[in-house]
Amino acid sequence: MAINIKKTRNFGIIAHIDSGKTTVSERILYYTGKSHKIGEVHEGAATMDWMKEEQERGITITAAATSVEWNGHYMNLIDTPGHVDFTAEVERSCRVLDGAVVVFCSVGGVQAQSETVWRQADKYKVPRMVFINKMDRVGADYFNVVGQIKDRLGGTPVPIQYPVGGGDELEGIVDLVHQKYYTFEGKNGEELVVHDVPESEADRFAENREFMLEAIAQESEDLMEKYLEEGDLSEEDIKKGICHGVYNYLFQPVLCGSALKNIGVQPLLDAIVDYLPDPESVHNMNQFDLEDKLHENPIPTKPDPNAPLRALVFKVMSTPHGELSFIRVYQGKMKTGDQIYCPNQQKKERASRLVKLHAMQQNAVDEIEAGDICAVVGLKFAATGETICFENDQAILEGISFALPVISMAIEPASNADKEKLAHALAKMEREDPTFTRYIDGETGQLIISGMGELHLEVLQHRLLDDFKVEAKVGTPRVSYREAITKDVEVRGKHVKQTGGAGQYGDCVIKIRPLTDEEKAAGHEFIWVNSIKGGAIPKEYISSIEAGCLAEFSRGHVAGYPIIGAHMELIDGSYHDVDSSEMAFRAAGALAIREALPKLGVELLEPWMKVEVETPDEFTGTIIGSLNAKRAMISETEPRGVTTVVRGETPLGEMFGYTTDLRSMSQGRAAFTMEPGDYKSVPRSMVEEIAKKS
Repeated sequence: MAINIKKTRNFGIIAHIDSGKTTVSERILYYTGKSHKIGEVHEGAATMDWMKEEQERGITITAAATSVEWNGHYMNLIDTPGHVDFTAEVERSCRVLDGAVVVFCSVGGVQAQSETVWRQADKYKVPRMVFINKMDRVGADYFNVVGQIKDRLGGTPVPIQYPVGGGDELEGIVDLVHQKYYTFEGKNGEELVVHDVPESEADRFAENREFMLEAIAQESEDLMEKYLEEGDLSEEDIKKGICHGVYNYLFQPVLCGSALKNIGVQPLLDAIVDYLPDPESVHNMNQFDLEDKLHENPIPTKPDPNAPLRALVFKVMSTPHGELSFIRVYQGKMKTGDQIYCPNQQKKERASRLVKLHAMQQNAVDEIEAGDICAVVGLKFAATGETICFENDQAILEGISFALPVISMAIEPASNADKEKLAHALAKMEREDPTFTRYIDGETGQLIISGMGELHLEVLQHRLLDDFKVEAKVGTPRVSYREAITKDVEVRGKHVKQTGGAGQYGDCVIKIRPLTDEEKAAGHEFIWVNSIKGGAIPKEYISSIEAGCLAEFSRGHVAGYPIIGAHMELIDGSYHDVDSSEMAFRAAGALAIREALPKLGVELLEPWMKVEVETPDEFTGTIIGSLNAKRAMISETEPRGVTTVVRGETPLGEMFGYTTDLRSMSQGRAAFTMEPGDYKSVPRSMVEEIAKKS
């Protein structure tokens, strides 16, 4: 399917939960003619929330993709979840998007998960614009939210619209670029009526337009010169200036409206076309040669359909119609029936069908070119983050890094008949969701599943029953502790065994140190460096030493939890022409770590969560007291009208069941959100108790 790359927009809608992302998406589908009826989230009828769990809970759980057309432009839209437990959906979407619309509630403003999605967009350098939604709500404050974006997110918001009226009095929107005033008529706001800016708005219009012009001009010498000479800029210059600011991450244009009341969505679509980049303008995906294991020599991909194929699998999903692998093509093209190759797994695949999705409706296409997004039916091995290329011309693309699971629980089939079905279903869900893992506990023999939160595991449990028809019993949730090293050590592991026949000989010297903050921020759990010179150890044994080291680290030292955060450098060793083998060197690596563990200063870590509680003022003291009792560190309290927002951090292990506690403390009127923070040391007084339980 050939596309005009300059008229293509790959964008996502990202935000805190309950900011109105899916409602904005539904209006986009309606106004672009993709849907003939508006599906409402609160009625469980949103097109993009197709899963049963989403419709019942009124939240988005899985990122949904669709494609629409607006003013001659072709758009791939991804609607992402806002709940922290499903943050992986935002992570993988940000990896493949060329732009994002960040939605904020005009009353709630910048909330806990707003910060997370903003940082995820920063991480993958996603250009973005802001849409301040729910301007029809009582207490709506457009410019207060603009200020919060600057103060709390470190953003550079530049309003290019502002609302006239607010709450029940919301009348329309003033557009500072086109110098017009918009109202929205008709049953569903489909008729955009353009007026001159009212006289009553003259002063406010002049003040806000001057701020916009100065913000745009100061990012470009040519525009600044023109602005100083003429005192104004043409509409064409303003648009060029906004594009320059957005493409180079200098500022974020801010728009407003009320998706629920059908106000402001058509101008948002115009702005997406005008200001978010096409796949060619911000193409920033690198590829690496297969021999470049540490990814030290990036080679830019080029959005050219005639170049060798480079595509990234960013999501795998089981649906009622089979398994789908969502891909973004960065270079080259792929056709239905092509035999493709997964270099990470060294597996051949066949693309049985290529489909464009509208939520769960599939439309077959013959081919897909650079710059486009689609789903592939029939891939058996490709997991999230897998590169797709052709076998005769291979490379690996930059992958996607995900947060570690923070909560675990035991699971077992309700009957022997469900045993095999459970294993099959869990394997499928693990392939779909990189933040969901499963393993057998070596001590108890129990099957343990891990995820990002109580809701995450609850939804997975319901999916087992609804989608896979598997009955399963689960235990109570428990925290996924980790262990970390705090000291540097140089250690030798020498495995020598003579048993009458061929012996075993493996010898390695390894330098071990904790990862730096920068290395952790880049998403590394371990770094392995081979510094062997002169063939002291043959190349074929290096990976065996690494495997032995990692296996030993996974057993833990303090309480049996996996050790993370180690930099290992192989600096020396020796081998025997006859007795050395992969098994002997794996044993040598494990022995080196066993020797090192008592000297590495291993400490127990627990996951801490960033917590935000919004409560009516009269309960603030009680709620702060309850958080302090949970070892919380309160960072700030912020008055917000008749409510107070309490922010801080607290250990995850203290927060199980907090929803019920909070309801009883506040007569059901307070609400809270959590998102993963850092792993922090467990107090010494608790280590022994945790070690006993584990």
